[in-house]
Formats: sequence, C-alpha cells, structure tokens
Amino acid sequence: MTYHPKSDFMRVMIERGYLADCTDYQGLDEALVKGVVPAYIGYDATAASLHVGHLLNIMMLRWLQKTGHKPITLMGGGTTKVGDPSFRADERPLLTPEKIDENIAGMKQVFARYLDYAEPAEERFWKGKTSGNPNYQIDPNRLTNKAIMLNNAEWLDHLNYLDFLRDIGRHFSVNRMLSFESVKSRLDREQSLSFLEFNYMILQAYDFLELNRRYGCLLQMGGSDQWGNIVNGIDLTRRVLDQEIYGLTSPLLTTSDGKKMGKSASGAVWLRGDMLSPYEFWQFWRNTTDADVGRFLKLYTDLPVEECTRLGALAGSEINAAKIILANEVTTLLHGAEAAQAAEATAREVFEKGGIGADLPTVALNVTDLADGITAAQLFVRAGLAPSGKEAKRLIAEGGARVNDDPVLDAGHKFHAADFAEPLKLTAGKKRHALVTFS
Repeated sequence: MTYHPKSDFMRVMIERGYLADCTDYQGLDEALVKGVVPAYIGYDATAASLHVGHLLNIMMLRWLQKTGHKPITLMGGGTTKVGDPSFRADERPLLTPEKIDENIAGMKQVFARYLDYAEPAEERFWKGKTSGNPNYQIDPNRLTNKAIMLNNAEWLDHLNYLDFLRDIGRHFSVNRMLSFESVKSRLDREQSLSFLEFNYMILQAYDFLELNRRYGCLLQMGGSDQWGNIVNGIDLTRRVLDQEIYGLTSPLLTTSDGKKMGKSASGAVWLRGDMLSPYEFWQFWRNTTDADVGRFLKLYTDLPVEECTRLGALAGSEINAAKIILANEVTTLLHGAEAAQAAEATAREVFEKGGIGADLPTVALNVTDLADGITAAQLFVRAGLAPSGKEAKRLIAEGGARVNDDPVLDAGHKFHAADFAEPLKLTAGKKRHALVTFS
C-alpha cells in the first residue's frame, strides 16, 4: 500500500464522503498527528459472509491503514450471542457458538483482501501480553500500522455477572438508554425488546473500554445508526479509565433512487466469491445508476478524488465507460485483477455480441430435478434470477424473461432433459443472466 501522512486521515474521510459525525474533530485530529492511532469497527458474526452494506466501513479501515494508523477488526464472538437490536423490528435468532465460529472464519476471508494484517508472531505477542494481564499498557512507540483481528469473546465469555453489574452497570442510566432512537423506535411501535437485547449496548460500550485498556485503542468507527452505542463506550471509558477516546460515524447510504445500498433484485450482494460469483459482483457495480458513479468511485475505490469527480461528471455513453472502471476497480480489490478482467470479458460477450460468456453464473440440474419437468418459473428461481415463484411469474408476465434470447410467454411451460442438450441462457430484464445445465 502507499501510505500518506498520518494527518491525512480526517481529510480523506471528509473529501471522499465517509464522514457523518465525530465526537471531537479537533481532539481526534491532534491524536492522529501525534502517532499511530489504533481504531476499530465491530462486526457481529450473524452470517457466513459480509455483504456490500459492510464495504463502506471496511474501506474506512483501509484508508486508516493507508494513512499510517492501525485497524482493528473486532469480531463479535461474544456480542453475537446477544444480538444488536438497532433498528430491527424483532429479535435476532440466537446462534450456537459453533455457528458463530464458522461465520467468523468465513468473514476473515473478506477482510484479508482489504487490509494488511500483522504476522501471526506479532499478533500473538500483543494478545499474550493483554490477555495474560488486562491492565498491561501497550507502548505506543511499538505500534505499527499492521491490522489485527480480535474477538470480544476473549473478555465477554468469562465475565462475572455480579462484578460486571457493580463495576460497569452502575455507569449506565436506563432513562438515557431508553432515549436512543434504536430502542425508542421499537418501543414506540409497541414491539418487544428483550432484556437480552437491552444489554447489547452495555456490552458494546464495554468492548471499547477493553480495547482501550488492552490495546490502546483510541477510536471506534461505525455507521451512523451506531452513534448511541459509540457514545456509550466513550462515556464508560472516561468514567472507568479516565481516558480520552473518540467516535466517528459514516452515513447510512442509499442509492440516488432511494434504495438501500447493498441490495439487488436477487438478494444480498455477498463479498465471498463462493456465495456470489465475481461476475455477479462486477455486474452489480456495472449497473450503478448514472447519478451514483462519482460518489461510489470515491467511497469504494482507491482512485484519486479528482479522477473520481471527473469520471462521475461524464454523461451520455461516456458514463458507461466510467461504470466499467468502477466495476473493475471494486472487483479487483475484492477478487483480484484477473477476476475483474474475466467479468468484463463475459459482459462484453453477453451484451455486445449476444453470446453466452464463459463467466456467467451457472446452475446444474440433475435427473431428480427434471423427473417431471421443471416449469419456466421454477427455472428462473433455481437460477437465482427471481427470489420466489411469485416474482418469477411476475417477471414472465411483464415480458422480462427470456431463454436463449427468446421471450418466455408461459410461466407454467415445462422444460425436460431433452431441452438441455446445450446449456440454456436465462435472462431477467436487460442485465441479469445465468446458465442452466443438465448433468
């Protein structure tokens, strides 16, 4: 990576559009100038992969490291057992410890694409010092900007409940906790908020305290929906350790047409290649609306701000070239340059030449699948081009479904083994494609 002066981090956050709010702009900026600042973002292990909705904050950690500071990816092995109630209508399903560990292992694959992690020996050194002695003070002069990954189960799994209530719980006002929007919105709708979930914000605040005590962490970052939880951690650390620490939040993004960032017609845009192919990931960015191109280039790529602005200002057919640059840059960061080039080649083959393309998502059907034939609606669901049979029927009724470029007119039309002598190319709308084969 090319590193910038440590004082550049706040400038990057502002120029590229990452900054929503900060607890103390001047204090944080001064701390960044003085030396290496360890900063963290927490990720609960509720799924086997991160998705595009997490990517903005991962890029913030990436820029933190590029400007010379130390990213900490905090995995919620402990807090996932409780579940973050923020802006949810209901309680999260509880996961087993085994499933949580499995999810964390899957998420690690993603982080390594964006961050330069410390060698295992360095990471073991710090963990050994801090785990063996929670009051151990890290020497700031020994800090590097190498990233480390931690798991809050390290300190949460073995808490003594009565000691925790006495030493930590007394610093929290229930009146204030009830005023946070994430809690208030649930109560205003008269939706249940369990005592288990209510404890989540206390545990997250305690994470910040422990990270400061053990690792010298000075900054927590997160989406603007985490503002209340971040402020809680800052207040708790000031009260217990008398330490000055900081919080910084990013905006909750929506696309220019008002949709939640990270959702596609077929569901979540996962960051693991085995859950969403590099081609489908590339295509998600290629389909960015014109108005979002410049903004997304600044947020999701390493291109200079001036170049992002120039590309975002293009119009007409030229903006399509900017979208390809966006798709290539974002895909290269996650999946590598070769995958990005293959995705672009497949897209050109499919869209410009009307071919099949070597990199299209492929679904294989077997004898059992085709024993009684498979309807057109079922075929589009199996191929991942429609989330349900109802949506597949709607797609067909509106004329948006094609097989080998021929319109599908009957949702109930059945395909049999003989129809799969060659792979079938399915198309939904103008931009989503998949291959279906028979084995």
